[in-house]
Amino acid sequence: MKSHKTALITGASGGIGYELAKLFAHDHYNLVLVARSAPQLTQFADELQRQFGVTAKSVPLDLTAGSAPQFLFDQLQRENISIDVLVNNAGYGILGEFSKISLEESLGQIQLNIAALTHMTRLFLPPMRERGAGRIMNVASTAGFQPGPLMAVYYASKAYVISFSEALANELSGSGVALTCLCPGPTDTGFQGRAGTENTVLFKVLRPMDAKTVARNGYRGLMAGKTLVISGLRNRLLMESLRISPRKLVTAISRKILGRAG
Repeated sequence: MKSHKTALITGASGGIGYELAKLFAHDHYNLVLVARSAPQLTQFADELQRQFGVTAKSVPLDLTAGSAPQFLFDQLQRENISIDVLVNNAGYGILGEFSKISLEESLGQIQLNIAALTHMTRLFLPPMRERGAGRIMNVASTAGFQPGPLMAVYYASKAYVISFSEALANELSGSGVALTCLCPGPTDTGFQGRAGTENTVLFKVLRPMDAKTVARNGYRGLMAGKTLVISGLRNRLLMESLRISPRKLVTAISRKILGRAG
């Protein structure tokens, strides 16, 4: 049986976004899948349609372009596609000292991780409020709870996502719209390849979680209306320890785990 509800997922061609799409499809949500990779995204949409009998629309789009969120919103409006669940999952980071990373890369992270997420939320939230129903998931990171030398912009961008999400969840109380912020720790996705972190202590020694488990934890939290979901017991305990640890020590440890393993 097809659902009349539709979920929009950014960064849907791999990793956590890919696994979240399968969970929504399993529960009979129609899907709008957004990512840069056109062939991979189209193939994935076709697979979901065949396997789960849902409608899956692929939209190849680079959200680092400032006009992309409005373009997407306008296209869906023209096609009379109403979004019931928005998942802002797309994001990336780059390993290296801030002064040595290109300005383009740093601003690209801010555009995707902060500006596009904020823009998407601002566009798709008002129709949800008008209907008195809807869900939004913003994917942050446990990185957002601490400074991150060698990934300064990425860690700071995720701190924004956490703060923005918690504040907005409070504003939406009683509106019928729920907002959840998912904070994964190190996760086995394509992220580390693009970020250049695959040989760091963070990924070589601390053993990342698998994307399927993280997505399942996030999905359950979203459906339960939780504001903050930290995936994994180890990550939850670590985040609690950060609250009582000296900030200078936390920053030093962050830099150590972003160093090369061995």
